[in-house]
Amino acid sequence: MQAVDANGVQNMADKIRHSVQRVIVGKDDVIDLAIIALLCKGHVLVEDVPGIGKTTMAKALAQSLGCTFNRIQFTPDLMPTDVLGVNFYNQKSGDFEFRAGPIFSQILLADEINRATPRTQSALLEAMGERQATIDGVTRAISEPFMVLATQNPIEMEGTFPLPEAQLDRFMLRIKLGYPSPDEESDILLRFQKDTILPALDPVTTESELRPLQDAVTTVRVDDTIRMYVVAITQATREHDGLSLGASPRAALSLYKTAQAKAALDARDFVTPDDVKGMAETVLAHRMILTSNSRLRGRTTETIVKEVLDSVPVPIER
Repeated sequence: MQAVDANGVQNMADKIRHSVQRVIVGKDDVIDLAIIALLCKGHVLVEDVPGIGKTTMAKALAQSLGCTFNRIQFTPDLMPTDVLGVNFYNQKSGDFEFRAGPIFSQILLADEINRATPRTQSALLEAMGERQATIDGVTRAISEPFMVLATQNPIEMEGTFPLPEAQLDRFMLRIKLGYPSPDEESDILLRFQKDTILPALDPVTTESELRPLQDAVTTVRVDDTIRMYVVAITQATREHDGLSLGASPRAALSLYKTAQAKAALDARDFVTPDDVKGMAETVLAHRMILTSNSRLRGRTTETIVKEVLDSVPVPIER
Protein backbone atom coordinates (compact mmCIF):
# COMPACT_ATOMS: atom_id res chain seq x y z
CA MET A 1 0.00 0.00 0.00
CA GLN A 2 1.40 3.38 -0.96
CA ALA A 3 2.27 6.06 1.58
CA VAL A 4 -0.12 8.96 1.89
CA ASP A 5 0.30 11.55 -0.87
CA ALA A 6 -0.60 14.74 1.00
CA ASN A 7 -0.21 16.91 -2.09
CA GLY A 8 -2.34 14.55 -4.15
CA VAL A 9 -5.15 14.58 -1.58
CA GLN A 10 -5.02 18.36 -1.29
CA ASN A 11 -4.98 18.86 -5.06
CA MET A 12 -7.98 16.61 -5.57
CA ALA A 13 -9.87 18.30 -2.72
CA ASP A 14 -9.11 21.73 -4.19
CA LYS A 15 -10.41 20.71 -7.63
CA ILE A 16 -13.63 19.27 -6.22
CA ARG A 17 -14.17 22.23 -3.90
CA HIS A 18 -13.71 24.78 -6.70
CA SER A 19 -16.11 22.84 -8.93
CA VAL A 20 -18.85 22.66 -6.28
CA GLN A 21 -18.38 26.35 -5.48
CA ARG A 22 -19.68 27.16 -8.96
CA VAL A 23 -23.17 26.44 -7.64
CA ILE A 24 -22.72 26.53 -3.83
CA VAL A 25 -21.61 29.85 -2.37
CA GLY A 26 -19.30 29.49 0.62
CA LYS A 27 -19.68 26.36 2.76
CA ASP A 28 -16.07 25.28 2.23
CA ASP A 29 -16.14 23.39 5.53
CA VAL A 30 -19.24 21.46 4.47
CA ILE A 31 -17.75 20.58 1.09
CA ASP A 32 -14.58 19.38 2.83
CA LEU A 33 -16.66 17.09 5.06
CA ALA A 34 -18.22 15.50 1.99
CA ILE A 35 -14.76 15.02 0.47
CA ILE A 36 -13.58 13.40 3.72
CA ALA A 37 -16.46 10.91 3.52
CA LEU A 38 -15.55 10.20 -0.11
CA LEU A 39 -11.92 9.50 0.82
CA CYS A 40 -13.11 7.15 3.59
CA LYS A 41 -15.52 5.29 1.29
CA GLY A 42 -18.40 6.46 3.48
CA HIS A 43 -21.92 7.76 2.94
CA VAL A 44 -23.31 11.21 3.73
CA LEU A 45 -26.67 12.36 5.08
CA VAL A 46 -27.31 16.04 4.23
CA GLU A 47 -29.95 17.32 6.64
CA ASP A 48 -31.35 20.83 6.94
CA VAL A 49 -34.39 23.04 6.38
CA PRO A 50 -35.85 23.52 2.85
CA GLY A 51 -34.19 25.88 0.39
CA ILE A 52 -30.69 25.67 1.84
CA GLY A 53 -29.19 23.81 -1.11
CA LYS A 54 -29.01 20.20 0.12
CA THR A 55 -29.92 18.59 -3.19
CA THR A 56 -27.89 21.15 -5.13
CA MET A 57 -24.75 20.42 -3.14
CA ALA A 58 -25.16 16.66 -3.39
CA LYS A 59 -25.76 16.85 -7.15
CA ALA A 60 -22.83 19.25 -7.67
CA LEU A 61 -20.49 16.94 -5.77
CA ALA A 62 -21.66 13.93 -7.76
CA GLN A 63 -21.21 15.74 -11.08
CA SER A 64 -17.71 16.83 -10.07
CA LEU A 65 -16.55 13.22 -9.73
CA GLY A 66 -15.67 11.14 -12.76
CA CYS A 67 -17.96 8.32 -11.67
CA THR A 68 -21.30 6.92 -12.80
CA PHE A 69 -24.19 8.81 -11.22
CA ASN A 70 -27.87 8.12 -10.57
CA ARG A 71 -30.55 10.03 -8.68
CA ILE A 72 -33.62 8.62 -6.94
CA GLN A 73 -36.45 10.91 -5.86
CA PHE A 74 -37.80 9.10 -2.80
CA THR A 75 -41.60 9.13 -2.48
CA PRO A 76 -44.11 7.13 -0.40
CA ASP A 77 -45.03 4.94 -3.40
CA LEU A 78 -41.42 4.07 -4.27
CA MET A 79 -40.86 0.31 -4.19
CA PRO A 80 -37.64 -1.62 -3.36
CA THR A 81 -37.53 -2.86 -6.97
CA ASP A 82 -37.44 0.79 -8.10
CA VAL A 83 -34.14 1.05 -6.21
CA LEU A 84 -32.55 -2.36 -6.68
CA GLY A 85 -33.87 -3.53 -10.03
CA VAL A 86 -36.11 -6.38 -11.17
CA ASN A 87 -36.02 -9.67 -13.04
CA PHE A 88 -38.40 -9.63 -15.99
CA TYR A 89 -39.41 -12.20 -18.58
CA ASN A 90 -38.09 -11.47 -22.07
CA GLN A 91 -40.53 -12.96 -24.58
CA LYS A 92 -38.01 -12.79 -27.40
CA SER A 93 -35.31 -14.77 -25.60
CA GLY A 94 -37.76 -16.87 -23.59
CA ASP A 95 -35.76 -16.28 -20.42
CA PHE A 96 -35.69 -14.00 -17.40
CA GLU A 97 -33.36 -11.01 -17.56
CA PHE A 98 -32.21 -8.61 -14.86
CA ARG A 99 -32.86 -4.91 -15.26
CA ALA A 100 -30.51 -3.08 -12.88
CA GLY A 101 -31.92 -0.37 -10.66
CA PRO A 102 -30.33 3.03 -10.01
CA ILE A 103 -28.44 1.70 -6.98
CA PHE A 104 -25.96 0.13 -9.42
CA SER A 105 -23.99 3.33 -9.82
CA GLN A 106 -20.92 4.72 -8.11
CA ILE A 107 -22.53 7.92 -6.82
CA LEU A 108 -26.18 7.65 -5.77
CA LEU A 109 -28.22 10.71 -4.81
CA ALA A 110 -31.10 9.61 -2.58
CA ASP A 111 -33.20 12.77 -2.55
CA GLU A 112 -35.57 13.21 0.42
CA ILE A 113 -34.84 9.72 1.63
CA ASN A 114 -37.22 9.96 4.60
CA ARG A 115 -40.26 10.24 2.28
CA ALA A 116 -39.99 6.57 1.32
CA THR A 117 -41.47 3.79 3.44
CA PRO A 118 -39.21 1.81 5.81
CA ARG A 119 -39.46 -1.16 3.44
CA THR A 120 -37.94 0.86 0.61
CA GLN A 121 -35.39 2.56 2.89
CA SER A 122 -34.16 -0.87 3.97
CA ALA A 123 -33.35 -1.71 0.35
CA LEU A 124 -30.26 0.48 0.78
CA LEU A 125 -28.91 -1.28 3.88
CA GLU A 126 -27.01 -4.11 2.22
CA ALA A 127 -25.62 -1.85 -0.50
CA MET A 128 -24.40 0.77 1.96
CA GLY A 129 -22.85 -1.77 4.29
CA GLU A 130 -21.42 -4.37 1.90
CA ARG A 131 -21.27 -2.75 -1.57
CA GLN A 132 -23.60 -5.39 -2.99
CA ALA A 133 -27.31 -6.00 -3.53
CA THR A 134 -29.26 -9.25 -3.39
CA ILE A 135 -32.26 -9.55 -5.72
CA ASP A 136 -34.27 -12.80 -5.92
CA GLY A 137 -31.50 -14.69 -4.15
CA VAL A 138 -28.72 -13.50 -6.47
CA THR A 139 -26.05 -11.22 -5.02
CA ARG A 140 -24.61 -8.63 -7.38
CA ALA A 141 -21.58 -6.45 -6.64
CA ILE A 142 -21.74 -2.65 -6.92
CA SER A 143 -18.81 -0.94 -8.60
CA GLU A 144 -16.49 1.02 -6.36
CA PRO A 145 -16.10 3.75 -5.39
CA PHE A 146 -19.68 3.64 -4.13
CA MET A 147 -21.16 6.55 -2.19
CA VAL A 148 -24.73 7.37 -1.16
CA LEU A 149 -25.53 11.07 -0.79
CA ALA A 150 -28.92 11.32 0.90
CA THR A 151 -30.92 14.43 1.75
CA GLN A 152 -33.74 14.90 4.20
CA ASN A 153 -35.76 17.71 5.74
CA PRO A 154 -35.93 17.37 9.56
CA ILE A 155 -38.63 20.03 9.94
CA GLU A 156 -41.50 18.76 7.78
CA MET A 157 -42.63 15.49 9.39
CA GLU A 158 -45.99 14.99 7.62
CA GLY A 159 -45.74 12.21 5.05
CA THR A 160 -42.23 11.19 6.15
CA PHE A 161 -40.78 8.09 7.78
CA PRO A 162 -37.91 8.68 10.24
CA LEU A 163 -34.78 6.77 9.37
CA PRO A 164 -34.23 3.80 11.72
CA GLU A 165 -31.08 3.57 13.80
CA ALA A 166 -29.63 0.83 11.56
CA GLN A 167 -29.94 3.14 8.56
CA LEU A 168 -28.53 6.19 10.35
CA ASP A 169 -25.55 4.17 11.58
CA ARG A 170 -24.57 3.44 7.99
CA PHE A 171 -24.12 7.13 7.23
CA MET A 172 -20.55 8.01 8.09
CA LEU A 173 -21.35 11.73 8.38
CA ARG A 174 -24.39 13.90 8.88
CA ILE A 175 -23.90 17.35 7.39
CA LYS A 176 -25.90 20.51 8.00
CA LEU A 177 -25.42 23.41 5.61
CA GLY A 178 -26.98 26.22 7.66
CA TYR A 179 -28.16 29.57 6.35
CA PRO A 180 -25.74 31.66 4.28
CA SER A 181 -24.25 34.87 5.63
CA PRO A 182 -25.64 38.17 4.29
CA ASP A 183 -22.71 38.53 1.89
CA GLU A 184 -23.10 34.94 0.68
CA GLU A 185 -26.85 35.36 0.17
CA SER A 186 -26.23 38.55 -1.80
CA ASP A 187 -23.76 36.65 -3.98
CA ILE A 188 -26.40 33.94 -4.57
CA LEU A 189 -28.90 36.56 -5.77
CA LEU A 190 -26.37 38.07 -8.18
CA ARG A 191 -25.16 34.71 -9.46
CA PHE A 192 -28.61 33.34 -10.28
CA GLN A 193 -30.59 36.50 -11.07
CA LYS A 194 -30.77 35.70 -14.79
CA ASP A 195 -31.06 31.95 -14.77
CA THR A 196 -32.08 29.69 -11.90
CA ILE A 197 -31.06 26.55 -13.82
CA LEU A 198 -27.87 25.23 -12.31
CA PRO A 199 -24.97 24.72 -14.73
CA ALA A 200 -23.88 21.19 -15.54
CA LEU A 201 -20.49 20.55 -14.00
CA ASP A 202 -17.74 18.66 -15.80
CA PRO A 203 -15.90 15.98 -13.79
CA VAL A 204 -12.68 17.31 -12.27
CA THR A 205 -11.26 13.94 -11.26
CA THR A 206 -11.47 10.35 -12.40
CA GLU A 207 -12.05 7.00 -10.80
CA SER A 208 -8.43 6.03 -11.49
CA GLU A 209 -7.23 9.16 -9.63
CA LEU A 210 -9.61 8.73 -6.74
CA ARG A 211 -9.01 5.10 -5.78
CA PRO A 212 -5.27 5.42 -4.98
CA LEU A 213 -5.98 8.42 -2.77
CA GLN A 214 -8.68 6.49 -0.90
CA ASP A 215 -6.16 3.72 -0.28
CA ALA A 216 -3.42 6.16 0.68
CA VAL A 217 -5.54 7.87 3.34
CA THR A 218 -5.61 4.62 5.31
CA THR A 219 -1.83 4.88 5.74
CA VAL A 220 -2.02 8.14 7.70
CA ARG A 221 -0.26 7.39 10.99
CA VAL A 222 -2.40 7.08 14.13
CA ASP A 223 -0.53 6.90 17.43
CA ASP A 224 -1.68 4.37 20.03
CA THR A 225 -2.73 7.22 22.34
CA ILE A 226 -4.92 8.70 19.59
CA ARG A 227 -6.55 5.33 18.94
CA MET A 228 -7.35 4.93 22.62
CA TYR A 229 -8.68 8.51 22.63
CA VAL A 230 -11.21 7.51 19.95
CA VAL A 231 -12.18 4.47 22.02
CA ALA A 232 -12.55 6.55 25.17
CA ILE A 233 -14.88 9.01 23.42
CA THR A 234 -17.20 6.33 22.07
CA GLN A 235 -17.18 4.47 25.40
CA ALA A 236 -18.12 7.70 27.18
CA THR A 237 -21.21 8.10 24.97
CA ARG A 238 -22.40 4.62 26.01
CA GLU A 239 -22.07 5.53 29.69
CA HIS A 240 -23.59 9.03 29.44
CA ASP A 241 -26.76 9.39 31.53
CA GLY A 242 -28.32 11.65 28.91
CA LEU A 243 -28.32 8.96 26.23
CA SER A 244 -30.33 5.79 25.85
CA LEU A 245 -28.13 4.70 22.94
CA GLY A 246 -24.48 5.59 22.56
CA ALA A 247 -22.08 5.35 19.63
CA SER A 248 -21.56 1.96 18.00
CA PRO A 249 -18.25 0.30 17.10
CA ARG A 250 -19.02 1.31 13.51
CA ALA A 251 -19.14 4.91 14.76
CA ALA A 252 -15.73 4.48 16.42
CA LEU A 253 -14.30 3.16 13.15
CA SER A 254 -15.83 6.08 11.25
CA LEU A 255 -14.32 8.57 13.70
CA TYR A 256 -10.93 6.88 13.33
CA LYS A 257 -11.04 6.91 9.51
CA THR A 258 -12.37 10.46 9.13
CA ALA A 259 -9.64 11.75 11.45
CA GLN A 260 -7.11 10.18 9.09
CA ALA A 261 -8.77 11.83 6.08
CA LYS A 262 -8.92 15.20 7.82
CA ALA A 263 -5.20 15.00 8.53
CA ALA A 264 -4.51 14.14 4.87
CA LEU A 265 -6.69 17.06 3.75
CA ASP A 266 -4.47 19.30 5.89
CA ALA A 267 -1.35 17.85 4.22
CA ARG A 268 -0.26 15.82 7.25
CA ASP A 269 0.68 12.15 7.45
CA PHE A 270 -0.26 11.84 11.13
CA VAL A 271 -3.45 12.34 13.17
CA THR A 272 -3.70 14.79 16.07
CA PRO A 273 -6.32 14.98 18.86
CA ASP A 274 -7.76 18.06 17.13
CA ASP A 275 -8.53 15.93 14.05
CA VAL A 276 -10.57 13.58 16.22
CA LYS A 277 -12.33 16.41 18.04
CA GLY A 278 -13.04 18.19 14.76
CA MET A 279 -14.87 15.18 13.34
CA ALA A 280 -16.62 13.94 16.50
CA GLU A 281 -19.91 15.84 16.25
CA THR A 282 -20.43 15.17 12.54
CA VAL A 283 -19.68 11.47 12.97
CA LEU A 284 -21.39 10.71 16.28
CA ALA A 285 -24.38 13.00 16.89
CA HIS A 286 -26.83 11.40 14.43
CA ARG A 287 -26.10 7.88 15.73
CA MET A 288 -27.09 8.55 19.36
CA ILE A 289 -30.53 8.59 21.01
CA LEU A 290 -31.45 10.94 23.84
CA THR A 291 -33.27 9.79 26.95
CA SER A 292 -36.79 11.15 27.45
CA ASN A 293 -35.50 13.31 30.30
CA SER A 294 -32.83 14.84 28.06
CA ARG A 295 -35.41 15.68 25.41
CA LEU A 296 -37.66 17.34 27.99
CA ARG A 297 -34.74 19.45 29.15
CA GLY A 298 -34.06 20.58 25.57
CA ARG A 299 -30.72 18.86 25.25
CA THR A 300 -29.41 17.70 21.89
CA THR A 301 -27.00 14.99 20.84
CA GLU A 302 -24.66 17.73 19.61
CA THR A 303 -24.40 19.26 23.08
CA ILE A 304 -23.79 15.83 24.59
CA VAL A 305 -20.94 15.20 22.15
CA LYS A 306 -19.40 18.46 23.37
CA GLU A 307 -19.85 17.35 26.98
CA VAL A 308 -18.13 14.06 26.20
CA LEU A 309 -15.21 15.82 24.50
CA ASP A 310 -14.83 18.08 27.54
CA SER A 311 -14.85 15.11 29.93
CA VAL A 312 -12.44 12.76 28.13
CA PRO A 313 -8.77 13.61 28.75
CA VAL A 314 -6.92 14.67 25.62
CA PRO A 315 -3.73 12.69 24.99
CA ILE A 316 -0.52 14.63 25.34
CA GLU A 317 1.55 14.79 22.16
CA ARG A 318 4.89 13.09 22.43
